[in-house]
Amino acid sequence: MMVQPSIRKTIDMSSWQPFEWVVALRFLQEGFVQTLFILSGIAVGVAVIVFMSALLTGMQANFVNRVLTGQSHIQLLAHKETVTPVSPASKEGRSISVIQVPLQRFKGIDQWQPLASQLSKHPDIKVVSPSVSGSALAMRGEVSRAVTVTGVLPEQFFKVIPLPDKIIQGHANINSESILIGSELAIDLGLNVGDKLWLSAANGRRLMLTVTGIFDLGNKGANSRMTYLAFRNAQNLFDLTGGATVLDIVMNDVYQAELMARKIASETGLQADSWIKTNEQFFTAVKAQTTANTAIRFFVALSVGFGIASVLVVSVVQRSREIGILRAMGITRGQVLRIFLLQGGLLGLGGSLIGAGIGALALYLWQHYMRNVDGSVMFALQFDTELLMQTLVLATITGLLSAFAPALRAARLDPVVAIRG
Repeated sequence: MMVQPSIRKTIDMSSWQPFEWVVALRFLQEGFVQTLFILSGIAVGVAVIVFMSALLTGMQANFVNRVLTGQSHIQLLAHKETVTPVSPASKEGRSISVIQVPLQRFKGIDQWQPLASQLSKHPDIKVVSPSVSGSALAMRGEVSRAVTVTGVLPEQFFKVIPLPDKIIQGHANINSESILIGSELAIDLGLNVGDKLWLSAANGRRLMLTVTGIFDLGNKGANSRMTYLAFRNAQNLFDLTGGATVLDIVMNDVYQAELMARKIASETGLQADSWIKTNEQFFTAVKAQTTANTAIRFFVALSVGFGIASVLVVSVVQRSREIGILRAMGITRGQVLRIFLLQGGLLGLGGSLIGAGIGALALYLWQHYMRNVDGSVMFALQFDTELLMQTLVLATITGLLSAFAPALRAARLDPVVAIRG
């Protein structure tokens, strides 16, 4: 029996390499064009996964950061007055209850200090910050604007909303005589740092404060209505001595906010609003992005799998005579199976390594050339090492699984039939 040169060379090399590796590499080298095409396909698929995953993750993080720029993850408030029926009225012999909507009183959270202390000890909660929030008129001369007044404890509140990072004029120092205002409100009232501003509450109390800082929260509506002053000043303005109307909570994991809000509401009886609930449409869009990212990974992996399987099926047909010769020389079915599984795994791993490099290059080019109008970075993109490892493992496993059917077919070939062709 004549042994083909490629097989003879393979057997000669087996003295220094495991036999299955030698044959698998030889088959890949001899089918160079097929190997190149399938490596290119896998590389493109993996590059798409790496690039799109990093892009969508960066966009999602940027959107979440913008949404949470001016709000906490959870807000605890006292429950509103409930609607109660009053004396029934009759109409055409039927009794009809008249619903009287009650006036909403300005009220604080009972025993907020021990509650804040208790919440601060929870391992999933990062910060708890009390504040007094209400509506008032901001007046300068004959011009007035309705604003939201928030009295804060700076050392805690700045961990919820980093106001010092958003100051565009002045500074973020809050004391008994100062107030921070938004950039739009400053324009509406013609205010600059150092100017005086009157605040008037519905109860008739008034405060005159000095503007020490002007901020930009990245939202025109917030910049036109939000003001921040000292916690005690807000208590005095709204006649809420010793009280707090809101407890702002920051979570370690922002996506657990709704579950924690429900838990706190059931335990305390307070109204707990998470950022997920108050921004429901946005969060639905975020979940849709995550689903799209998962779908992209799945279909790319599926196409890669079909590509590897088709190439190996062709390889089995083309090399059936060589497989028959190897089987006649005493190679076991298990070894034949491992040869083709190795080919699938090597194709998956090699293609994923090339694709990861292409994806990283695409991310670099995006970050370098895609800029805002002012030249700043559109949003930060990070090359996630964990994602890279997951992609490498996924591509390799996909290659092995895709190679299983062709490998099984090769292992089951009858040597005599294969040699005869």
